[in-house]
Amino acid sequence: MRRTIPSLIAAAALVLGLAACGSDADQTGTSTPADAALKVGVSPVPHGEILTYIKDNLAEQAGLKLEIVEFTDYVQPNSALADGQLDANYFQHIPYLDEEKAAKGYKFTALKPVHIEPLGLYSKKVRSVADLPEKGVVAIPNDPSNSGRALNLLAQNGVITLRDGAGVKATQRDIVDNPKQLQFRELEAAQLPRSLDDTAASVINGNYAIETGLTPATDALALEKGDDNPYANLVVVRDGGDTDARVQKLEELLHSAEVKTFIEQKYQGSVLAAF
Repeated sequence: MRRTIPSLIAAAALVLGLAACGSDADQTGTSTPADAALKVGVSPVPHGEILTYIKDNLAEQAGLKLEIVEFTDYVQPNSALADGQLDANYFQHIPYLDEEKAAKGYKFTALKPVHIEPLGLYSKKVRSVADLPEKGVVAIPNDPSNSGRALNLLAQNGVITLRDGAGVKATQRDIVDNPKQLQFRELEAAQLPRSLDDTAASVINGNYAIETGLTPATDALALEKGDDNPYANLVVVRDGGDTDARVQKLEELLHSAEVKTFIEQKYQGSVLAAF
């Protein structure tokens, strides 16, 4: 009998190993059934609306179950993905993702660009960029990728001049000419729409503009163009998550003709398809 015990243990280990090979597993080794809902963290607009369209109209036919989790800031979706609370998130662009990975060591993989939310300059006080007042306060996002993006938008519209080569990582130190001596106030992106009562103008991310009733295509004093725009939003997964069949189905649906038409018809230029 003693000689059979090691054989039984080995056989049991082999069975368990084969069973494990028959299901998907994440980096922690936790097995995930192939028919489980894909849990995706999003900003409510437009990301949540786009995924809700897919869930209501396309997912069932593709054999995909979606669970949509909404977040109102840019910090929690990445921490929740890293902690395994989410399978994926859909709220950010590559420059922001690169910042987060460098600062926090996230092991994330970005998938294909889906859409662009043009950053815009808005005001309740003036009707054109030329009307910005001397020494007026202009609010911009406080995260480095979007603050640089805001400064580039202002430079492209003649409000300020940035030093050559400042690029997407521009900071206020890169401003070499500020003819109206504007004062720049950096705020958390979600707070920017509320700042309009207190500023001459504010540079607001597209999703927060839309959420608060602004229409970027018509309300912005200045608006980013979609061509060659590095700020396309996309799905992000933990490293290795791109092999998940559920993620691959979601990617196929996100880049479908149906979703492109939905974006064009619903947002009328305030959100641009990036595919």
